[in-house]
Amino acid sequence: MNVRIMIAEDQTMVRQALVALLELEPDIEVVAQAADGNEALAMARKHQPDVAVLDIEMPGPSGIEVADELRRGGFGGQIVIVTTFDRPGYLRTAMAAGASGFLLKDAPAADLAAAIRRVAAGERVVDQSLAAAALALGESPLTERETEVLSAAAGHDAIADIAARLHLSNGTVRNHLSAAIQKLGARNRAEAVEMAQQKGWL
Repeated sequence: MNVRIMIAEDQTMVRQALVALLELEPDIEVVAQAADGNEALAMARKHQPDVAVLDIEMPGPSGIEVADELRRGGFGGQIVIVTTFDRPGYLRTAMAAGASGFLLKDAPAADLAAAIRRVAAGERVVDQSLAAAALALGESPLTERETEVLSAAAGHDAIADIAARLHLSNGTVRNHLSAAIQKLGARNRAEAVEMAQQKGWL
C-alpha cells in the first residue's frame, strides 16, 4: 500500500528534487506540495496525506507551527520535520508540536524514504546525533512569559511597543528581559535572542 505524502519546502529547487527522488520509490506517492507555511496548512487539510514532510524554516508559519496547528486541528497523518539547522532545541520543540520524525536535510534521500515508511507505520524517527545533543542540552531555563517576551524582542522593537503588543507594563517587560538575559548568560537582549534561537528555545 502506498504512503501518500505532502512536501512543504520554500526553496523550489530543493522541493522539486525531493519530489523527484521520493517519487522513484515504488511505495511513496507525493500527493501535494507547498511553498510556505500557509500553503502547507491548506494542502494538508485538503489532501490529508499519510505523512506531511515539513521544512522547519518557511515563510509564514514555520514547520513547527504548522505541525502544532495541524495536530490541534485533528490532522490524522504523521509529521516529519526536516531542517538544515542542527539545533538540538528545535528537536524538543518539534516533538512537543507533534512531529514523529526529525531529520537533517543533508541525510541521504534513502534515509528520508525509510523514515517516511517508519513514521507511517507508527514509529518515531530522529537523527541520532541531534537526539544525543538534545538530551545533553536539557530544558529551556526560561519561563513561558520570559520566552514570550524574548521572542517579541527578536524584532528589535522598543520596550513600549513590546509592552503594548503583549498587554504588559514597560517595567514588566524590562524585568522579563533582564531575567532572560541573566539566565542565558548573555550580554544584552540581542545576544539573548540569538542564543535562545540557536538552542531552539524560541
